[in-house]
Amino acid sequence: MGIQFCTHGNLVLIVVEDADEVIELKRKKRQNLEKSLKKKTKAATEIQAWWRGTLVRRTLLHAALRAWIIQRWWRQTLVNLLQKKRREALVTYANTVRAVVKIQSLVRMWRIHWRYCQVLNAIRVIQCHWECQNCYTCALLRGHCVVTATHLQFHIEIINP
Repeated sequence: MGIQFCTHGNLVLIVVEDADEVIELKRKKRQNLEKSLKKKTKAATEIQAWWRGTLVRRTLLHAALRAWIIQRWWRQTLVNLLQKKRREALVTYANTVRAVVKIQSLVRMWRIHWRYCQVLNAIRVIQCHWECQNCYTCALLRGHCVVTATHLQFHIEIINP
């Protein structure tokens, strides 16, 4: 128990305190302060954890978006390369077909020309032999020729007037 004297002007105040009560009150105040401090520390820790989590999620989201952009670009690049290869293959195929058709056309033209030259030579031979005969005034020659890619048709008619 403690006695305390305080003077305020003409007034004297005597405070009688029980030491155990004072100690108990100080201990309760300290506990309340510690509880309050623990609550504030816990709240601050939770806020910091939430903020760090938000930062981490934001960073991961940005990284995921960047990875998605790179993947999209790469896929588009692969599609463009595939289209380019297809276009080149198509152009190569078209040029090859065009060249084959041209060669086939030239070979067919050469074969027909060769057959036509054969017919002309045959006609010249016949005309030459006919003119050498004595009776070329007795008859007339009429010829008809059909030239195809596979065969030669040649018809000669001798007409007596």
